[in-house]
Amino acid sequence: MKQETSNIRLSPEQALKKLQHYCAYSERCHSDVVNKLFELGVWKKEHAAIIAALIEENYLNEERFAKAFAGGHFRQKKWGRNKIKMVLQQKQVSPYCIKAGMKEIDEEAYEQTLTGLLQQKWQSLKGTGNRFVKMKKTAAFLIQRGYEPDLFQPLLQAIK
Repeated sequence: MKQETSNIRLSPEQALKKLQHYCAYSERCHSDVVNKLFELGVWKKEHAAIIAALIEENYLNEERFAKAFAGGHFRQKKWGRNKIKMVLQQKQVSPYCIKAGMKEIDEEAYEQTLTGLLQQKWQSLKGTGNRFVKMKKTAAFLIQRGYEPDLFQPLLQAIK
């Protein structure tokens, strides 16, 4: 059962302790921590000091978060670069950190994953007789997954 925290105000020290556990459990970005601070009912004027303490103690590191996020979502969820970038931008991660995170994706593994997803989707569309309908559905699937059309279009053209 979730505790109601809207009426309870934590002291900055209590909030820092909770956020240390929150950040130690999993990599977090600054916007996740700010949202958690609001959830905990911490005054906005105290946010900067708490975030600074988390950064100083190395609980919060946005570059490390971006690398973990990009690598993990590519390997586990098979997301493409475009989708990973978009989510990181929504989480207000800096362009420098996003670029660092993208370096975690191995080019060869990326192409293998793209090819595998394309073949898997193509074969799953058995009931569709029209080749162009299959191409459109496969392309839409790959775009939704965040893959770049200029990478998969030649592969789609090669499928017979």
